[in-house]
Amino acid sequence: MITLITNIQELLQVRETSIAKVSGSEMANLPTIKNAFLVLKDNLIKDFGSMDNLPKINADKTIDATGRVVLPSWCDSHTHIVYAGNREQEFVDRINGLSYEEIANRGGGILNSAKKLNETSEEEIYEQSKIRLEEVMHLGTGAVEIKSGYGLTVDGELKMLRVIKKLAENYPIAIKATFLGAHAFPLHYKDDKAGYLDEIINEMLPEISKNKLADYVDVFCESGYFSVEETEKIMEAGLAFGLKPKIHVNQFNSIGGIQAGVKFNALSVDHLEIMNPEDIEALKGTETMPVALPSCSYFLSIPYTPAREMIKAGLPLALATDFNPGSTPSGNMNFVVATACIKMKMTPEEAINAATINGAYAMGLSETHGSITKGKKANLILTKPISSYYQIPYAFGSNLIESVFVEGKILE
Repeated sequence: MITLITNIQELLQVRETSIAKVSGSEMANLPTIKNAFLVLKDNLIKDFGSMDNLPKINADKTIDATGRVVLPSWCDSHTHIVYAGNREQEFVDRINGLSYEEIANRGGGILNSAKKLNETSEEEIYEQSKIRLEEVMHLGTGAVEIKSGYGLTVDGELKMLRVIKKLAENYPIAIKATFLGAHAFPLHYKDDKAGYLDEIINEMLPEISKNKLADYVDVFCESGYFSVEETEKIMEAGLAFGLKPKIHVNQFNSIGGIQAGVKFNALSVDHLEIMNPEDIEALKGTETMPVALPSCSYFLSIPYTPAREMIKAGLPLALATDFNPGSTPSGNMNFVVATACIKMKMTPEEAINAATINGAYAMGLSETHGSITKGKKANLILTKPISSYYQIPYAFGSNLIESVFVEGKILE
């Protein structure tokens, strides 16, 4: 099946040769071709170029993209979209003045989601989660990472990871699974933290490894959750089972989590709302991708990741949604890109790089996703007619997507 897209107003994120990521000042450079064509063969990108150089192609399907922009699908490297129920009441509690921490201390937050998840059947969790996955696909996401972390028991965590595996088997987009048993301490381990660490390391991890249920291991390294020492123990154990770390750090406090992540060569460190100069320094010259979650900052009214300082320091940056029931009940990467521009003062070029090529890197998908490169997956966004790609973040409340391609096919 050969699909030819012609008269593309502008083709974004064009990379002749595959690159892993962009950092620092390079993030401001978004290579594009104006008045372009793009050829898809089956599920891959076959060719592209200027309409002036369009070769003769026997296409099975031709799409005229006059006035439209084409770009690679969003790569969302941090989500929690497998969960049960919702936490609408906590949303109202926050409006009425309770903090995230106060809600958690009352049995809300992560523990509330864990209670609901453990009371819900695996089939029902799958049915709820697939609706969210289908929604983000239609919003332009073409690769996604999904975490466990609302089980907090051996059975609950395995149940979540099996649901993620089933989603990956039944849907055409790339899905990476992350084990986040260390999301919070369950109530029955409140006074026995060492006991819960033992359960994660000696019961959960061996089962997950045996059943090949996860690609990565994650820890919520934060005051009141998992200490740096506990985080390092879990990362070390995860690595022993072949799971590379991707960790939550610096959401509310800077306690040394970034340095721990770098020490264990974490693929990414995510959140980063609170960044000290030494945190930025620790990331320089490493292979660890910093990931910002601006819609979490928006929803919780907490600080935004200091993107300008980090980019000025030469760091790369990725953007992700943090889609979850408590602090970010949205998987809309278009809103994330817009919010990064509006609130974090990222340029549209930087934000698109962060949400495509760098997002792909943050889940180990640089070779197949994140850019318009021959041989990569034909996962694309075709916009409605727009004046320029600047309109994507500018018109932050509008749906500017006309079609989404996944594996070379238009999503129905």
